[in-house]
Amino acid sequence: MKSQRSRAAACALLGLLVSGAMPGNNRIAKAASSPAEATSSTATPWDRQVNPAAIQADAWFDNYKFRNGETLERLKIHYATLGTPHRNAKGDIDNAVLVLHWTGADGRTLLDATYTKALFDPGRPLDASRYYLIFPDNVGHGQSSKPSDALKAKFPDYDYDDIVDLQHRLVTEALGLKHLHAILGMSMGGMNAWQWAEAYPDMMDGVMPVVSLPITVSGRNLLWRRMVIDAIRSDPDWNDGNYTQTPRGWIYGFSVLRMMIDSAAALQQQIPNGVAADKFLATTRVQAEHIDPNDILYSLKSSFSYNPEPGLSRIKTKLYALNFSDDEFNPDKLQVLERLVPKLRQGRYVIQAGTPSSPGHFTMTRPDLWAAHVDEFMQWLGDVPPKAGK
Repeated sequence: MKSQRSRAAACALLGLLVSGAMPGNNRIAKAASSPAEATSSTATPWDRQVNPAAIQADAWFDNYKFRNGETLERLKIHYATLGTPHRNAKGDIDNAVLVLHWTGADGRTLLDATYTKALFDPGRPLDASRYYLIFPDNVGHGQSSKPSDALKAKFPDYDYDDIVDLQHRLVTEALGLKHLHAILGMSMGGMNAWQWAEAYPDMMDGVMPVVSLPITVSGRNLLWRRMVIDAIRSDPDWNDGNYTQTPRGWIYGFSVLRMMIDSAAALQQQIPNGVAADKFLATTRVQAEHIDPNDILYSLKSSFSYNPEPGLSRIKTKLYALNFSDDEFNPDKLQVLERLVPKLRQGRYVIQAGTPSSPGHFTMTRPDLWAAHVDEFMQWLGDVPPKAGK
């Protein structure tokens, strides 16, 4: 478990249950446990190896204009697809599911063995033999256009609205889709799912935001982002983004992030003494040195204009929010989902209870622990439950 969380933490910024019938609004749901889940914890996740079953492709947008007026002469959005499109009587694709990654990740992290076994294999909630799954690399991430390609600090400033705009153009223009069956997003991807539900209320049957809140980035969530950004920019090696070696400020900033992304209980187990703390910090240093600070700075500051709360009344589609009680980024004690989801026309939420070993916000990287909720969500959309092994 320790080595898994360490490997996962690097890629979170390289690329950041219950059984039975669907509940209405669940205050706390227990985490699932099974032999399959126990063995999955020994897998090697987030290795970013290309999934051979997925089709890789690029969409290009010439002279792309961002919302702030800046332009990029040629913008690339890389994406992957898994599964086969199904067309209804009108000839329109009706089984497309958009799967959205978190800050610093990309589509490869969602196509590794951990996610595939839990969600996309035969009999799983998003069985690729039933659904046409779409995994975009957001602008600034993965194999899409990003600052580290060449422009560095001269790359246009983008925000979450730009990310969603490009996701929409990918879906409608590059892939020719008129409608999405569902959207599943984790962390930043979950925040994007809230935005999709507001911006395109009739374009999908349902959205499932995981580990996210429909409010402006504030409090602890804002502070850690600002601390990391300030640490990068204040370092003498930063050189206005034209650094020749990894700024030490970023290495310190990554340690803050690494501390925040896990749960207090899990870290208490992982770091019982000074020797373990030294090992933890040494590991984060190595991880940070393999992450481009320009890319992460842009991805962090892109969240500052996010605030779907004023527009929640525009959401008409089914929305099923899933958070974890030990998530330090989106503390359940704030009672945000409890306060806002009941205001939606078709809103449901679940707060899954943490355990002494569950990794807080990072439980998003253990879909085997919450796949049952994805199954409940898809059943709520009217889909027949999958049959295991089929």
